[in-house]
Amino acid sequence: MRRVDLIISGGTILTMDGSRRVLDKGALAVLDDRIVAVGHADEIAREYQAERHIHASGKVVMPGMIDAHAHAGHGLIKTMGMEQGNHWEEICNAAYTVGSTPEFWFAEARLAALERLRFGVTTGVSLLGGGDTIMRTDDVAYGSAHCEGVAAVGTRSVVAVGPTRPPHPRTYASWHDGKASERPVTFEEQFTVSRELMDLWHGRGRLKIALLTPVLRDEHQRDMSAADYEAAVAQTKAVRALSREAGVVFTQDGHWKGSVSRAEELGILGPDALLSHAIDITPEEIRIIADTGTRIAHNPSAIASILGRCPAIELIEAGTVVAIGSDATAPDRSADMFRHMQQCMHYHRTHFRDPSVLPPGKALEMVTIDAATALGLDRDLGSLEVGKKADIVVVDMKRPHLAPYQMPIFRLAYFANGNDVDTVVIDGQILLEGGRPLLTDLDDVVAEADRQARLLIERMGLGNMIGQPEGFFGHARYPKHQGDSQ
Repeated sequence: MRRVDLIISGGTILTMDGSRRVLDKGALAVLDDRIVAVGHADEIAREYQAERHIHASGKVVMPGMIDAHAHAGHGLIKTMGMEQGNHWEEICNAAYTVGSTPEFWFAEARLAALERLRFGVTTGVSLLGGGDTIMRTDDVAYGSAHCEGVAAVGTRSVVAVGPTRPPHPRTYASWHDGKASERPVTFEEQFTVSRELMDLWHGRGRLKIALLTPVLRDEHQRDMSAADYEAAVAQTKAVRALSREAGVVFTQDGHWKGSVSRAEELGILGPDALLSHAIDITPEEIRIIADTGTRIAHNPSAIASILGRCPAIELIEAGTVVAIGSDATAPDRSADMFRHMQQCMHYHRTHFRDPSVLPPGKALEMVTIDAATALGLDRDLGSLEVGKKADIVVVDMKRPHLAPYQMPIFRLAYFANGNDVDTVVIDGQILLEGGRPLLTDLDDVVAEADRQARLLIERMGLGNMIGQPEGFFGHARYPKHQGDSQ
């Protein structure tokens, strides 16, 4: 018998391999950080003996889920001012330029990574700031603090860094002894910091760095000065050239209103490019995306998907790889990818008024193998196959909303939520068991996140942003002046 480190057996194995095999009473064996066998439980038992055995009867064993688009920093300010006009965006902009400290970024990273771990999300993209406008790339201390926080929890992360949109310089502030020290930061400085973060963290442990530039739309060319727009184009091309030189993912947040055509004109699309949202794009832009092999991060639960529609179904039918992103954490959504799968199915079925649109198996692909492909990680992640990384999630189906144990993969897609996750393995290492993290102290993570959020509120004077706004109760909709800007 061959000795291995871990065997998980007795459950329903959702492999997501090329044949999309589902193995009833299946098993898999893990040695070091890799899967060495997948098959029926009796076959694995005859050939392998393990140091550790997890019995998964009544459970579904699936690949670790992948969140294709989310934001670092948001976890400590979620819901704050979210339904009070433009206040949410204003808070983000201020927090990520003049209000936050490295301690803030470390605490938020641990909290967000722990949320992902608890929900069975083993890999996720995190933009180092709010939207495509404000990145905390004035100093490597902030990105490094974020990476250290993620590493402490043990999940995988693709951290996207890059410059803000012109005009430059932009004012940033650092805090020492309760006092802010402001300084102007140029594009060149942000570019240098992004390169330094890539050199420091890309490929280190379970972390990778992606490069980001702001989306350019017609409104930006209209509203910017000619010099600022010309600078934005040059900066976009410079960051894109660096991403190609370094072989890292290039991403942009907020494609909309002709921006894909503009991106093609700039020569920045391709299989290593990941565009988020992609709402209200034209049939011609769908063709451009498919022809260039560009990937899409679709965020069905985001406010952007209320303001416009991402034609994810049409993109998939055109041959595009489309992954689901949470756009978490904030202002009104979590990192629970089960929630976003269910929202995605409902969103497109409602649009087409057709319940046959987006079968649950396709939704599961969009958070596993398709998401891995979108990030260029499908050689190692996204499915349970021999030779791939042992990133494994065990979901407890012995729950009232999931029982009885019939058609478990359907029930997984339609009814499961993140709190049904029992066990998470990353790189062959058990990081969550019985719903409890093993590397980090949950109470400590939450307490420090609470402390850093309170310190931010004090530094920025945001006490009036944490209550219920006018119209919260007793109305069918907020008063018009409240606005929807997220």
